[in-house]
Amino acid sequence: MIRLLTLPAGFILDLLMGDPRWLYHPVCLIGNLISRLEKGIRKVFPKTDKGERAGGILEVVFVCLITFFIPYGVIYLLYKWNFWLGFALETFWCGQLLATKSLKVESMKVYDRLKNGTIEEARYAVSMIVGRDTQALSEIGVTKAAVETVAENSSDGIIAPMFYMAIGGIPLMFLYKGINTMDSMLGYKNDKYLYFGRCAARLDDVANYIPARISGWLMALSTVFVGMDTKNAVKIYRRDRRNHASPNSAQTEAAMAGALDVQLAGNAYYFGKLYEKPTIGDPIRPVEIEDIPRANKLLYATCIVGAILFFGLSVLLKTVL
Repeated sequence: MIRLLTLPAGFILDLLMGDPRWLYHPVCLIGNLISRLEKGIRKVFPKTDKGERAGGILEVVFVCLITFFIPYGVIYLLYKWNFWLGFALETFWCGQLLATKSLKVESMKVYDRLKNGTIEEARYAVSMIVGRDTQALSEIGVTKAAVETVAENSSDGIIAPMFYMAIGGIPLMFLYKGINTMDSMLGYKNDKYLYFGRCAARLDDVANYIPARISGWLMALSTVFVGMDTKNAVKIYRRDRRNHASPNSAQTEAAMAGALDVQLAGNAYYFGKLYEKPTIGDPIRPVEIEDIPRANKLLYATCIVGAILFFGLSVLLKTVL
């Protein structure tokens, strides 16, 4: 039962430590693994639609096996050798694989540049945390991009990893991060990854399906604790949670837009190409720079409620099973 404390302890560690730049991150290792496997697999499989699709499936299989079984083996052996060393490593890894503080820190860099710097500096800061083109974004465009990434990453950067930690421990948490990292690296609908990255993108949709919906409801309900518009958050969440090509991305964006009484999403440029997207939320008031710290306030409330919920879930599962 003491092992169950690794989840709340890891969450607290994340809030305190974040992601120090001097400390090599496990996701960087996963990213290197994905990149090297891709290069090797592409050399073997033919450069046809079927060949790339088969190579992409093989990449997914390898990454999933490695990201699950290596952490499983390390933790298993360490716990057999010394319980408290196993507990310490599991807690440390949990803290590393959560992104609460780093998401706030990086988005607040955008806020700082909007308040105290130039629009070019703000565009550069937001380019570090979003995938869209940022060179021509206005002040409002930069602000919206930052708020949207806080909303979206609250699910796949924090709530989803905690969910998998609660039901399967560190190995399942690592497996989820492997799947999520594959999607971020391979899941593009361009000529290079249309077929090779398709399996990774679909698997990420499946892995995030339940956590994204939990995240959306948690965010809408957490407005109660930070004095935001709970009624509108629930309304917009229920109405606009499907306003995205991905089945999961709009879940938390809808709750965030409703909570802030603003309109998010809409058209955006990626790699120089305009993508027409539906809007999320109603423009009850215009988007303003202060919405970035407001979004982070709701982020923290959502994650704290989530940590409590998932700790309770892990205790329940341990008791029942």
